[in-house]
Amino acid sequence: MTRLSLSSFLSFARSLSLSLSLLPSVVTSAAAEKIPPLPGETFSVSGRPAFLIAAPAGPTPTAPRPWVWYAPTLEKYPGKEELWLISQLLTAGISIAGIDVGESFGSPAGRALFTALHTELTRTRGYSNKPLLLGRSRGGLMLLAWAAEHPEKVGAFAGIYPVVNLTSYPGLDQAAPAYALTAAELAAQLTAHNPVDRLASLAAAHIPLFAIHGDRDTLVPIDANSALLKSRYTALGGDMKLIIAEGQGHNLWPGFFENPALLAFLIAHARP
Repeated sequence: MTRLSLSSFLSFARSLSLSLSLLPSVVTSAAAEKIPPLPGETFSVSGRPAFLIAAPAGPTPTAPRPWVWYAPTLEKYPGKEELWLISQLLTAGISIAGIDVGESFGSPAGRALFTALHTELTRTRGYSNKPLLLGRSRGGLMLLAWAAEHPEKVGAFAGIYPVVNLTSYPGLDQAAPAYALTAAELAAQLTAHNPVDRLASLAAAHIPLFAIHGDRDTLVPIDANSALLKSRYTALGGDMKLIIAEGQGHNLWPGFFENPALLAFLIAHARP
């Protein structure tokens, strides 16, 4: 695992300043309120704001185009922390897209909106039926909850300190309203919704998983999330690589976002 020096990171940020100045201005419509971290398209899917940062078409433009599906697509995400990774993916010919489903915590309503985005990208815009899922923090909860129901539509999953366990974060009391359930009702139905309890379909489909997680993360503890995910997934015969960031918590350490192994994993699985 490598970490850019401060001077290198600042130099990279300066090189992006011109591109960032081209970002569209903020608009008030709910359908186009999302501003990508690099110039891209904003549009509406099922009444929710979505974005697409498209890589240049490759030498065979008629082939399905590879893309990374990022979550959570909220006001601040993806953010400047992902600029290096997004730029590297674009250079490799891989586009990035996402949809704002609010604080869905992987609920059925959020999963339905995710299906709508997948349909839009694959049937209307010519993108691959098997995107790479990239979940940052609670984005892991959203993406893996959807993936468990659609393993045939997943190329791979990668997470940056991903949440995969509702009981760990945000907790059932906080998550229950997104499911239109009480906490007790959600607890009774937990195995039908909790990603870490729904891995069998992904393992059967041989979906590769990857995560990088700090061993001092107190907000999203590694033992109840990425480490538990790896333990259960490998027990099912699945393949998962886990990188433990020693001494790191739930923070903005560049090593989480500028990780060569994460980039290599995404590029390797971009064209299933």
